[in-house]
Amino acid sequence: MRAWYFALVFIAIITLAACNTTGEATAPAGGGGGGRGGGGGAAVPVTVGHSEQKPIPLAIEVIGSVEASSTVSIRAQVTGELNSVNFQEGQDVSEGQVLFSLDPRPLQATLAQAEANLARDTAQAANAATQAQRAAELADRGIATREQVETASSASNALQATLAADRAAVDNARVQLQYATIPAPISGRTGALMVHPGNLVRANDTAPLVVINQLTPIFVSFAIPEAQLPMLKTYLEKGAVHVEANPPSGEGPPSEGQITFVDNAVDPTTGTIRVKASFKNERRRLWPGQFVNVVTTLATDPNAIVVPSSAVQSGQQGSYVFVVKPDNTAELRLVQVGRTRGDDTIVTKGLAAGETVVTDGQIRLVAGSRVSVKQPAAQEAIR
Repeated sequence: MRAWYFALVFIAIITLAACNTTGEATAPAGGGGGGRGGGGGAAVPVTVGHSEQKPIPLAIEVIGSVEASSTVSIRAQVTGELNSVNFQEGQDVSEGQVLFSLDPRPLQATLAQAEANLARDTAQAANAATQAQRAAELADRGIATREQVETASSASNALQATLAADRAAVDNARVQLQYATIPAPISGRTGALMVHPGNLVRANDTAPLVVINQLTPIFVSFAIPEAQLPMLKTYLEKGAVHVEANPPSGEGPPSEGQITFVDNAVDPTTGTIRVKASFKNERRRLWPGQFVNVVTTLATDPNAIVVPSSAVQSGQQGSYVFVVKPDNTAELRLVQVGRTRGDDTIVTKGLAAGETVVTDGQIRLVAGSRVSVKQPAAQEAIR
């Protein structure tokens, strides 16, 4: 009886083992569909974009500051009372335009005195020259001594030197009188007026009377990393390098100019080198002291392949994208990335123009996954 019992238990165990083996053999080989989408799982919803071939500029984008092409601080060169101011604050002035007038009367009196001294000494010098000539004639006849001749000649020469000093004094007085009228040395825009008529201004005072900034043309100064200096020099040797500048909140097209200056040394504290570009600034969109966005265009790649930057992913083997094939499956493709410009990434190898790439939903994809492209309306709703 006991032998029959053990036999039945053994047969039951064998039967259960056979059933388990059969169940495992009939299970799906592709794994469950609940993980990352496999080839036999449900389609993964994704957002897609397209690779394009279009011209892309090779550009350096930095922040720069606007500088006046010329700045002049106007100061008086003589001391005197300010009689008149012949412009308004913030007014555009032309080179040679009279800006300030000082009281000229003390300077006119000094000039008149210098001219009077010149006239007096001119008469004395003429008389001394006549006396020297007469003494020489008398000496030839044996009437005047040699000493008398030398004395008369010395007196005449001394008065000639006095005349030279008097002429210099007259010239100086005339120059000082000209300083009473202060013209604009350059064309530009005036700043705040520091003095008003009736005030006493002093020669070469610390504070200027007004500051003039030349706005046309105008400079934009910016710094580029030293690593980009060799590339910039290469394109400068080929010709003019185009630069665009635009205020951060500016509207309309950017101002256009060209690089006119590259500093002669790299700043060791920042690792950058200073560059200046000149702009015509005819519309006065650029203003001294203003910060602007600067784009230096070195060249243009006419046949660049670009994709949305969100399509490019990074992995252990490098950058890659998921390409949607015509059968709605995803292909993982390694690519080489050149550079990024705005929302676009330039791909130098691995893609052709017109291919469809996944821009959102990559986290659920593996090579060979079936995909379902979201419709534009659905994409907008999700956003």
